[in-house]
Amino acid sequence: MKKLDLGKEKISKLIKVFAIPCVISMIVAALYNIVDQIFIGWSDAGAFGNAATNIVYPFTVIALAFALLVGDGAAALFNLSLGAKNKEKASKSIGNGLILLIIISIILTVLGFIFNKQILSIFGGNPKEIECYNYAKDYLMIICCGLPFYIIGQGLNASIRSDGSPKYAMIATVIGAIANIILDPLFIFGFKMSVKGAAIATVIGQILTFIISILYFRKAKSFKISKESIKLDKEICKESISLGLASLITQLAIVIIIAVANNLVGKYGYMTMASSGISYGVVTPLAVIGICMKVFGIVVSIVIGVSLGGMPIIGYNMGAGNIKRVKETIKYILITNFIIGCIAFILFEFCPTLIINIFGSGNSLEYLEYAKYCLRIFLGGIILTCLVKSLSILLQSMGASFESTLLALARDVIFFVPAIVIIASLRQSVVTMLWSAVIADILSFVLGIMLLRKEFKNKKYNY
Repeated sequence: MKKLDLGKEKISKLIKVFAIPCVISMIVAALYNIVDQIFIGWSDAGAFGNAATNIVYPFTVIALAFALLVGDGAAALFNLSLGAKNKEKASKSIGNGLILLIIISIILTVLGFIFNKQILSIFGGNPKEIECYNYAKDYLMIICCGLPFYIIGQGLNASIRSDGSPKYAMIATVIGAIANIILDPLFIFGFKMSVKGAAIATVIGQILTFIISILYFRKAKSFKISKESIKLDKEICKESISLGLASLITQLAIVIIIAVANNLVGKYGYMTMASSGISYGVVTPLAVIGICMKVFGIVVSIVIGVSLGGMPIIGYNMGAGNIKRVKETIKYILITNFIIGCIAFILFEFCPTLIINIFGSGNSLEYLEYAKYCLRIFLGGIILTCLVKSLSILLQSMGASFESTLLALARDVIFFVPAIVIIASLRQSVVTMLWSAVIADILSFVLGIMLLRKEFKNKKYNY
């Protein structure tokens, strides 16, 4: 923060400094799940194992959602407070955030152990699919053991970035992910632990990230954790949570998408026939949708990483009342994310087989066929998705918590859920229902542009 003046330094330079480590951190965080999926796909568990991790995946996203609710919210308030020269409030935002993360992590861990059967059922787990269900239960139980480390580690990442140490935040995440990548094949193939091994490797990686993140507090630049800063303040908590709502909604929306899609697959999977005349069934669509969501998550992670990289710049200049620099930052970020969306679109439309084969070989014709449909149709609106996700984070950075939350909610819940339910019900097809994502992308993009224009017309920025 001392070396880079957020109010005067060249915008492109600032974004590169903050965004590159942030993008790497986000990609690496997404790799925790996608690496498991790849190794499991090549193991004896195969499609059954991948379907199982897809069933558990939404619960891990819920954990991440609450981590970002507190972490991103506290970081946004921290930057706004620094821009307004209120250092005491800035320190309190980080201290209160840490305590909230600890409380939330304990609650979710307890709920995960107590209601494991209900959790699996909500996200498409069916005891009648014995092999798949047992894999899912094993995976969930082990993942629950690491939830506190995962939630606190991910939540603190935003605070570390906002304190002017994006590289440290990146290192904390990268070390955990590298450990996961190294340990996955060891536990899955070496110790022959299959899905259980993937879960254990993931938890060990999360613990390492947690330890490194906690150690940062000894060398923080712009805040200090003290008894006063960790004493919960109602107003501080309220402001932080308000600013972090968009991040919560963005992640919970993924949960809703997967939950609804998984349950529709369970209902219409056996009723939808492939070109071979054989039904797709349940396991194949579950595995494929899970893979597509992980691939989708990688792209979105890059986009969010670029957008979060601009958060300190936007937050600081909003607090200082420098709207011109805010607009310049937003323009740069949107252009960058548009290019990212175009690259992803080309890959999904023209290289679907190459992508799906990364997650295992020897798949059936039905499996490959459905995978192509998923990548080309379900992710067909990826360019607009990138812009919508970016706009949501940018609005959050500007302190427009309501507009940011509305946009995050609109794409994945308000527009997508009714569309996929209606289309699937009318056509009774797990293929036709994939078009609902494109419809949601178009409608939410229009809404996002309207909300951004409205925000710039509002000149009352007081922090």
